[in-house]
Order: sequence, then C-alpha cells, then structure tokens
Amino acid sequence: MKPMNDTEISEFLLLGFAEDPELHPLIFGLFLSMYLVTVLGNLLIMLTTISDSHVHTPMYFFLSNLSFVDICFNSTTISKMLVNIQTQSKAITYAGCITQIHFFVLLIELDILLLTVMAFDSYVVICFPLHYLVIMKPHLCGLLILVSWVVSVLYALLQSLMVLRLSFCTDLEIPHFSCELNQVVQLACSDTFLNEVVIYVAAILLGGGPLTGILHSYSKIVSSIHAISSAQGRYKAFSTCASHLFVVSLFYCMSLGMYLSSAVTENSRSTSASVMYTVVTPMLNPFIYSLRNQDLKSALRRLFERER
Repeated sequence: MKPMNDTEISEFLLLGFAEDPELHPLIFGLFLSMYLVTVLGNLLIMLTTISDSHVHTPMYFFLSNLSFVDICFNSTTISKMLVNIQTQSKAITYAGCITQIHFFVLLIELDILLLTVMAFDSYVVICFPLHYLVIMKPHLCGLLILVSWVVSVLYALLQSLMVLRLSFCTDLEIPHFSCELNQVVQLACSDTFLNEVVIYVAAILLGGGPLTGILHSYSKIVSSIHAISSAQGRYKAFSTCASHLFVVSLFYCMSLGMYLSSAVTENSRSTSASVMYTVVTPMLNPFIYSLRNQDLKSALRRLFERER
C-alpha cells in the first residue's frame, strides 16, 4: 500500500457496529437514550452540589468536576457516532479524528486524576477527621484540580502531536465507533516505535501511578476503619468512601477489559468493551453516587422540594 502524507488524508472510516441498516434505528435510539441519561444525571449532580450549601465540601466539589468531565467525555465520542448513524455515513475527517483523539486522551487522563484526588480526599476525611477542613482548604482543592487539568492537557497535546507525525496508507478503516489512539496508530505506514513507547510509558506513569496512589489511600482507609471499635462507626466510615471505591473499581475494570479485548479478541468484542468503557461507566456514576450517598440523596430531595 502506498503511504500518504497526512496533508493528503481527507478522512477515516469508523466501521462502528452492525452493517445491517435495519439495526441502525435501534442502535441510534439506545445510544441516544444512554447519552441523555448520562448528561441529565451528571448535570443534576452538578446542579445539586452547586445550589445546596450542605454539600459545599471538598468531596462534592471534586464530584461535580468529575460529573462535568463525564459529560464532556461522553459527548466526545457518542455525539459523532449518533450523527454518523443518522446520516448513514461512516466518515470522520482527518482533523476531526485528531481532535477526537486529543479530547478523548485529555478527558480519560482527567478522569483518572480526579478519581485519584477523590481517593486522597477520602483518605483524609477518614484517617484525619479532626484535621479534614484544615488540610483540605479551598486553595488546595483548587490547586489539585488545576494540576489535574494541566497534566491532562499537556499529555493529550503530546499524544496528538505524536499522531500528526505519522504517515498513513490507503487503508484508513477504524474498527470502532470513535478514533481511539491505539487503533489510529496501528493504521500508520510509517514507523510507530516512538508512538508505542510514549503510549506504554504514559500508561505506566499516568495510569499506574494514580492507581498506586488510590490503592495506597484505600489500604490506609481499611486500616483506619478496622481500628474503629463500634460497628456503627465502621459502617459510617465505610459508607463515606463506598461509592467512590465502586466507581474506581468499575472504571479500572472497564479500562482493563477494553484494552485486553482489543489485544486478544475480534473487533466486535473489542467494540463492545469500548462501549462499556466510554458509555456505560459515565452513565452509571450519577446513580452510584446518588443511591449510596445519604448527603447527596438529602440534597437532591431538598432541590426537588424547592422546585415544587
């Protein structure tokens, strides 16, 4: 196959799901419903944490940021897929694909860093309850969010520039519903060794590093909870971080499943795993936090009562 300079590439083809046009309305309706649930659920959490003074704490400040990122993350991939299904087109422009990769990488990394920050917050509130407000001051919370954004933007910019240096052949079919970094790199005709090194090193540092921090935080949390004498006290302490622990487990299990499936299984299963990772996880987060968190449920109840 003849390599093409990136300036000559006009578009990629997103093969997505079923080839049968009769299934497209079903897929469109399903993903539109999931997208709307994700957006409305996360918007509701953001509105609740902003409007209710009872939840103006660092924990809910980080949660509202996570909800905002989940909305953006879902919109990055699902909106283009819905447009393609509706127009019966599989094309995405070269610039559109690079842009999608940039925001996909940015928001994934930001999700990881926010979950790490929230684990640290849970560690402080359980292990140092009397010093919580002294440690988690507003300027520290703002600094943690700022650092997370800066690291994520720089990492996404690096990966985008690394893709821009590649040359592609005439085979520009991506066996997914979005432009995923690994899939696009695999299509390149030029040497991708440097891209792969950057991807794997970044996965270890920016994926494994935060995971290590989360595991360390929860090891300390478990030790502190175990030291509490009363069963009621242990339950109350565990319920404080149970929602976040469930979200972290879901996020990393889905991430691992997506990358393992893309490496060892056929495209249809890899696409299904990608859907679970990019669509289902952001959709479930509002339900997990609202159903298992008494403070948030009370804040939601007060919000609805004010509306009435």
